[in-house]
Amino acid sequence: MSSDTPAIRNEQPPGPSGLPIVGNQLAFLRDPYGFMTNTAREYGDIAQWEDPGGPVYQLNHPDYIEQVLVQNNQHYVKGERFQTILGPVTGNGILNSEGAVWRRNRHLIQPAFHPDRIQEYASMMTEFTEAGLEEWDDGQTRLFHEDMMEITLRIVARALFGVDIDDAVDTVGDALEEFMLASESLSHLVLPPTIPTPSRRRIQRAREELDAVVYRLIEQRRANPTDRDVISKLLEVSDEEGATLSDEQIRDEVVTLLLAGHETTALALTFTAYLLATNPTAEQRLVEELEDVLGGRTPTMADLSELTYTERVVKESMRLYPPVPGIVREPVKPDVIGGYEIQPGSTVRMHQWVVHRDPRWYDDPLAFRPERWTDEMESDLPKLAYFPFAAGPRRCIGDRFAMLEARLMLATIYQNYHLELVPGTDLDLMATITARPKHEIPMTVHER
Repeated sequence: MSSDTPAIRNEQPPGPSGLPIVGNQLAFLRDPYGFMTNTAREYGDIAQWEDPGGPVYQLNHPDYIEQVLVQNNQHYVKGERFQTILGPVTGNGILNSEGAVWRRNRHLIQPAFHPDRIQEYASMMTEFTEAGLEEWDDGQTRLFHEDMMEITLRIVARALFGVDIDDAVDTVGDALEEFMLASESLSHLVLPPTIPTPSRRRIQRAREELDAVVYRLIEQRRANPTDRDVISKLLEVSDEEGATLSDEQIRDEVVTLLLAGHETTALALTFTAYLLATNPTAEQRLVEELEDVLGGRTPTMADLSELTYTERVVKESMRLYPPVPGIVREPVKPDVIGGYEIQPGSTVRMHQWVVHRDPRWYDDPLAFRPERWTDEMESDLPKLAYFPFAAGPRRCIGDRFAMLEARLMLATIYQNYHLELVPGTDLDLMATITARPKHEIPMTVHER
């Protein structure tokens, strides 16, 4: 596409027609993955449709997405809609805060994700994974996604907060699960906030359960601070007038990191296991690499440079099934994208799910082919034809952490077990904040 600024068009972008009042919202909610894909394929690089909150612009070209997330990112915020979804549980954490609050807290949390610190987490990640595998028996059928959620939750609690949450892992896990499932209905987006819908009541219960655990962690760290964990860092910060963060502000960041720090990696591993189970040739190639490089020992950080196919498996899984399937932004300043004026009061949507499966960027895009990820292929990709962790200043703060965790956990699991998908299991996805399986993914585990 030309880098020249196109002339401003007088018309709106093409897009699907909607219903009175609700626009296209019901069609989107009924089948979000089908709707966003069909809209892109039928209407092109930028499409416009309506929902009750105003016009929605769906961007389907990497150049347009880069403009919003990177080049003109200061023109956009996550906005009220994002806050409506996440705010009831995460409050004003770095995932959905804006401006000075976001910049301050991200700066405070950033050291926990410094490359030097992340290296220290490697042995912890394999330790918790091996501990989880001790509960597996040869020939047993496991609820794989549930297993991954528990292991990744334990890892993030120890790595970022310096605590073991053995006594609270079920409470925290169940509360976060309840929140995500309640978000599926999205009725809290459609109905006025004063209406106590069942999903809103479930979200409130989830928050109360999380708060009981998180405020206890804050008190423990206040009594016994360290110089390395995130809670201690948040407790010690003060502004020029000496004011410190409130417990509620710290609570919002802790819950945000617990949710974001384990949910997406657990999903990536679940999708990867499903894809490997349905592509035995890829699994065999993965296992051969693990045998050649590791020879049965626990993987370490130093091994990752040689585990190239392992990394490609993770990348390809996140291409086909990005744990976060879409990004939403709201303009606060006018912008021009593809020649169309984008005004405040509208919504901009960018879907990894759509772009990652676009045949313009990926040959045979619906096929699981880890071997496609060569250096040459990546150099030929448009910059944002692959963006599982978003991009720009709001790029996921834990991207390195997640990739390290996914590769080490995958290597640890697959050199010990072959995972067989229970016949009849389909990977149907629900519409929550993340791309989640509608049903469990049962796997029969076989020792190697």
